Amino acid sequence: MSSTPDLLYQISLKLIPGIGDVLMKNLISYCGSVEAVFKEKKTKLLRIPGIGDVLANNIVSYKQFDRAEKELLFIEKHKIKTYFYLDGAYPFRLKDLQDAPCLLFGLGNFDPNPQRMVGIVGTRRASEYGKQFTQNLIAELKEQNIQVVSGLAIGIDGIAHKAALQNEVPSIGVLAHGLDRIYPSQHEALAKKMLSCGGLLTEFPSLSNPDRENFPKRNRIVAGLSDVLVLVETAIKGGARITAEIANSYNKEVMAVPGRVGDYFSQGCNCLIQEHKAAMLTSSQDLIKWMNWDQTKNSKPSIDLFQQLNADELVLVNFIRAKTRVSLDDMAFELNADPGTMALKLLELEFAGFVRTLPGKQYELT
Repeated sequence: MSSTPDLLYQISLKLIPGIGDVLMKNLISYCGSVEAVFKEKKTKLLRIPGIGDVLANNIVSYKQFDRAEKELLFIEKHKIKTYFYLDGAYPFRLKDLQDAPCLLFGLGNFDPNPQRMVGIVGTRRASEYGKQFTQNLIAELKEQNIQVVSGLAIGIDGIAHKAALQNEVPSIGVLAHGLDRIYPSQHEALAKKMLSCGGLLTEFPSLSNPDRENFPKRNRIVAGLSDVLVLVETAIKGGARITAEIANSYNKEVMAVPGRVGDYFSQGCNCLIQEHKAAMLTSSQDLIKWMNWDQTKNSKPSIDLFQQLNADELVLVNFIRAKTRVSLDDMAFELNADPGTMALKLLELEFAGFVRTLPGKQYELT
């Protein structure tokens, strides 16, 4: 959670026309803080890559802090949690993605950094086959300590959220609008139930409509949060197919449920499998094996084995143990080490069975 003064500037910077997430991070990096961006002179702003005369004017002339103050009141009234990309609680799965949202708004009872996150997406016109597969998959993955993420859309998304509730699996619905409304309206009751076992997440402040251009932005969050993205049914040019392409660009694991040749809403899945952009998913066991979740808990190295490590290796192991899960870049920065050299040491530790690699260049002890 961000402090209120910081949050006021974070929201304000987000509201400036023309300032997207990449430029926002650039501005903060050059100026030193969010507040400093608003106090910087135009001549210095113009030296920042990506900032031209129009954007510089938009920043130095910005006076609409009252809009940000109203958002603060909305956040406080509804007990909304905020996640800024420099905060410790910000979803680590998004942290290394260049176009990830700088600021997120969350409502409900979910962990932004769970042990395992499974994205499930698909067509709005789900067949009985797709519905049944989704329900069975979530029921069978419950014991894997997963959290589900999807887009709260009609069809496979909604089926996934409902199945998660039925199996007491937390699920996050990522929205393409503010938290002052629910779209589609048919899912208002579902969204309300999800607040006790999961919740809602969005990058959009209140009063934001579910405009068409917001949905690809929503999809990139679903893809970025997923350790593995599952496509149950999708057409060749469906929104779920786009989400899969984004997940591939993020180096996320993608799995697709095959369907009958000729079925319109299986063509996207079949095509992804054929193009080697997705692994074939026929059961929960396929996913568990693909993600190496079938490793037994008894495979953890014993205390005696840790004594065989040299001093440098012990530093790395103890550092990861203290953090639970940490990225290569954060380790290199905090330990003042060369990332390339550290990557080799981590590879050796992985071969020896001490650590495992997670999506997004993250590491944890086995």
